Amino acid sequence: MPLVILKSSRLTWVRLAALVFTCVAFSVAAHGGAVSGGMYDWSIFCWAFSFAGTLLVLVVELMGLQSRAPVSWNNFPISFACYASLFCLSASIIFPLYFLKGETRRDEVRDHRIASSVFSCLATVAYFVEVSLTRAQPGEVAGYMATVPGLLKVCETFVASVIFAFVSNPVSYDSHPALKWCMAVYCICFVISAAIVVMCVGECTGFLPFPFARFLSAYALLAVAMYLTATIIWPIFKFDSRHSGTSRRPDFCQYGHGLCWWDKLVAVAVLTALNFLIYLADLVYSARLVFVTA
Repeated sequence: MPLVILKSSRLTWVRLAALVFTCVAFSVAAHGGAVSGGMYDWSIFCWAFSFAGTLLVLVVELMGLQSRAPVSWNNFPISFACYASLFCLSASIIFPLYFLKGETRRDEVRDHRIASSVFSCLATVAYFVEVSLTRAQPGEVAGYMATVPGLLKVCETFVASVIFAFVSNPVSYDSHPALKWCMAVYCICFVISAAIVVMCVGECTGFLPFPFARFLSAYALLAVAMYLTATIIWPIFKFDSRHSGTSRRPDFCQYGHGLCWWDKLVAVAVLTALNFLIYLADLVYSARLVFVTA
């Protein structure tokens, strides 16, 4: 009969903590939160996805199955942890914003929602700690996703995903060709960054017909230039009255739950600028990265 030897380490305890926190977050929300809708579904997905992925990583590592995994185990766990931290962070913001803001009642339902929000925040901290424990240190030979540019690729794709959610509900990019260009920037950069993450996790970078390092630097430079244009264009055509924009927040926005359409336009502008800075940091770090061929 095979035996599983549990090796205690800080990383294992952090993953177990994240597993418990995410399990409690979605269990409490589903059991007594008394909520529904798209934002509720998104929050549950964030917690359930993080829980399932963490359970998978723990089982593989405790059973010693890393060499049999169909993905690069130098890249997969930290990539997942980074995505999980961002997913839980978004749920920690969205869930209380939509289901606790403005709530005046004090009952068991409200307590369940508060508990889910608290455990979501704890899970976010746990995943950030996991990323800090597993990321590559200066001078260390590690998988690309464990380096700063690799982690930035995860952030780039996640921020772009949030932008997609905001510009599509309601659709806010089809009123002018310049705004369609912004949407093209978001899509092109998202697809390429996501492809890089998939190639690194799947260990497919060696099949490229050109040097991977040069491709990363060239792409980072192109993405910086494209996002710079979007960072300038989006606020001009959404908040400048000369281009049919609205610079003031409508009064009715303060009475509803969550974000109104104007808030989402501001969020897109902020996230576009944020992604521009992330791509700029990616460009700087990619130029300094040294690739080692085994």
